[in-house]
Amino acid sequence: MTTTHAHHHAPVGLAPEEPQRISVSQLLPDVYKAMIRLDIAARKGLDPVLVELVKIRASQLNQCAFCLDMHSKDALAAGESVERIVQLSAWRESRHFYTEKELAALALTEAVTVLTDGFVPDEVYAEAAGHFEENELAQLIAAITVINAWNRFGVTGRLTPGHYTPGDFKS
Repeated sequence: MTTTHAHHHAPVGLAPEEPQRISVSQLLPDVYKAMIRLDIAARKGLDPVLVELVKIRASQLNQCAFCLDMHSKDALAAGESVERIVQLSAWRESRHFYTEKELAALALTEAVTVLTDGFVPDEVYAEAAGHFEENELAQLIAAITVINAWNRFGVTGRLTPGHYTPGDFKS
């Protein structure tokens, strides 16, 4: 997960990359490996495209540039459309791009990610519970929790976006 990349290939006129602060994953490989295992366990049985939508939306809210880069690319690689990825930040106004189940998952993602906005409202939880069986709902909550943890490592460490290729961190 190093970010020591050559900068000479960037188009002229772009701002320089911000230097990375710290790589918790490099310094604490046991934590990184545990997070990878947690990530795999959390998304077990969930639709991979749904998981990427959830990861992108949480990463937008948390402004995690590294995770946005990674999960947008992973979503595209998983067959997601550019249009649906672009519309994610305005999903309430673009409801017709998503299934009712995806909309429920996105609403839950926002509620779990931004806990300071009144916790997780009963109606948001009930809507998700209406679209996901209990076990699948538990997996979704776990997946939302895990991307929020990754976002916090990425934002705090100021991990550099732009260099990820889908498959780089497959485990």
